[in-house]
Amino acid sequence: MDKVYLDWFTKDEQFPFFIQYGGHDDDLFLHQHYEFSELVIVLSGNATHIVNTETYFIKKANVFVISGEATHAYKDPHEFKICNIMYKPEILRFIGPDLRLSNGFQALFVIEPFYRNLHSYSSMLNLSLPNLEYVSALISVMIDEYTQKHQGYQTMVLSRFMELVVYLSRQYDSQEKSMPSKLMHLANAISFIEDHYLEPITLEDVADRSNVSVRHLNRIFQSYYQTTPMSYLIRLRLDRACALLKHTELPITVISYQCGFNDSNYFTRQFSKVYGRSPKAYRLNPSGMKCDVQWKNEQG
Repeated sequence: MDKVYLDWFTKDEQFPFFIQYGGHDDDLFLHQHYEFSELVIVLSGNATHIVNTETYFIKKANVFVISGEATHAYKDPHEFKICNIMYKPEILRFIGPDLRLSNGFQALFVIEPFYRNLHSYSSMLNLSLPNLEYVSALISVMIDEYTQKHQGYQTMVLSRFMELVVYLSRQYDSQEKSMPSKLMHLANAISFIEDHYLEPITLEDVADRSNVSVRHLNRIFQSYYQTTPMSYLIRLRLDRACALLKHTELPITVISYQCGFNDSNYFTRQFSKVYGRSPKAYRLNPSGMKCDVQWKNEQG
């Protein structure tokens, strides 16, 4: 199994993004992406898709995301043509909060790719032919911009990519009834938490919003994310606290309350536990510490 690096495709460190048409007449070797994700749109034909140890049949109009941790390959391609969009996951931070709260976005770009690394999971977005035509036209514009590299092409490509992400997320939402119920319950929970994480919400609030019991919510969170809903909530709050510590001069007590912590001592303990230093120490020297949500490694 080989590792594939994004800099095999682009040397532009300021714009870590690559898009191409991929035509596969022969099997593609099993490989793993190193620190980048790949959005795949099947434009024609079919093939067998190998993800980790599982195999799936994929065909025209299927859409899925492969994260950097999964190994995958294609075999037995038949008139198989795809569009590969390779990007650093950080690029999705440009997504607005309105879309980040979308069930479709959470499911397609966050939950599905992560879950495939843990369990057998064959579900994916399947576009209607008219929707595939729209997506194909959007891809064509992106590839034209990317290859010609006229002034401002990066801004144009990124804006089109964001349009594509929005469109695909909406299609996933419209396909929601055919998705596994656990996945959509989880997407509902994530959306609610990210919309209200600075407010005094409880586990019961999240469960009610997701239409599941507290016990079931904890179970599916552990299954998909290897953490608890409240641990995820705390990490969001700590991520916000990092930004305030770095970019404002607000007292630490004020920051703790603004980030949803009712007890500044509890906030300090949680911050130190997760990041290995106190909020005060981080404010004095924020360099060398990446402050963002890393829920999949955090155990409740």
